[in-house]
Amino acid sequence: MTAAEIWQHCLRLLVKYRAFYIMLLPGLLYFAVFRYYPMYGAIIAFKDFQILEGITSSPWASPWYAHFETFYSSPYFGQLLTNTLLISLYKLVWGTLPPIALALLLNECRVRWLRSFVQTLTYMPHFLSWVIIFGILLALFSQNGGWINRWIVEAGGESVPFLTSTEYFRSMLVGSEVWQNLGWGAIIYLAAIAGIDPTLYEAARVDGASRLRNIWHITLPGIRGVIILLFVLKLGHMLDAGFDQIYILYNVQVYPVADILDTWVYRTGLQQLNFSLASAVGLFKSVIGLVLVLGANKIASRWGEGIW
Repeated sequence: MTAAEIWQHCLRLLVKYRAFYIMLLPGLLYFAVFRYYPMYGAIIAFKDFQILEGITSSPWASPWYAHFETFYSSPYFGQLLTNTLLISLYKLVWGTLPPIALALLLNECRVRWLRSFVQTLTYMPHFLSWVIIFGILLALFSQNGGWINRWIVEAGGESVPFLTSTEYFRSMLVGSEVWQNLGWGAIIYLAAIAGIDPTLYEAARVDGASRLRNIWHITLPGIRGVIILLFVLKLGHMLDAGFDQIYILYNVQVYPVADILDTWVYRTGLQQLNFSLASAVGLFKSVIGLVLVLGANKIASRWGEGIW
């Protein structure tokens, strides 16, 4: 086909399916305006950005990698990267398995009211802000007056600084995140389980398969694609680690184990109006996230479960 024939074919398809393209237009405009157009601001990472000068009039950094060098040469770089990767890895592992287990349990539950009650109870924390969750954690784990520490002291032990100790703080971060998103993740997996052909279970029961056999040989393989999809997408946020949560929960005493790239950028970049440095770190995170997603998708494609 010639170029003119290709254009004519595309035009005919556009006219034929115009109603669908019109419905798609608001979503495309949203991504164009709020996702792709702001990418132009990434050049701030290579400039000595001045607010009054604007992006185009601000001078270029000399050398062009000056802000990246400032970031890499920071004495906190190793600690920041280690904390970010460890917290993200813990959240990735512990945030994947519990929702799958809960979805399997809810799917096997035959008492309808109990299933609905548990599902609602586990889903509710998803709507709570981290400020409210921090208040709950204070009420439960505060060293002075927290319910858990009261029970420990009354049992003859010593109060534990759960929220101010470098030994326990990462566990508090990961545990509170798992608790908040447990029900939401389970709903996604339950939706995937609902799409499995029920005749597979009927055939397995005829063959005498137990519930555990059904889960292992039918349910888990049936939702494998969703598990891999969510895993690949989470890898793209591997260097995020949850700024909102950590910024609200952490304090100076736990900086060695809780200070991540985003919190350092907020203090060093944004509070000091060093937007170029903040953009450089953001670009660094984006590139690493892109590499992780592409790599994970490449590996998943070998099992026929790639996103694209």
